[in-house]
Amino acid sequence: MKVMMLLTAGGPMVIITSAEKPLDTGLISELHDKGIDKFIAYEIPLELAKERYGSHFMAVAHDIHETDKLHVLDYSGHRAFKLFRFEDLGPPTRYEAPEGY
Repeated sequence: MKVMMLLTAGGPMVIITSAEKPLDTGLISELHDKGIDKFIAYEIPLELAKERYGSHFMAVAHDIHETDKLHVLDYSGHRAFKLFRFEDLGPPTRYEAPEGY
């Protein structure tokens, strides 16, 4: 299980995923289905996300199965930016869907 902050055209969001990397094809496909075709992803340490989100993290994570590629933990970019400093985040991974995708 990984936790990632995605910076998207719709604003920042935090997700929980079974994908090992932000560019996992299954995760890209699920994001595409949600209309997200361009993003910058930062991994958040799992324990830090658990600490900062508390019982909300546990409620969302409880519903996750090993094959699940995407669960949204936080749609509020304002809250996510308040909870995590840039120094808490891993290196950025950029993705932009090819034209016609």
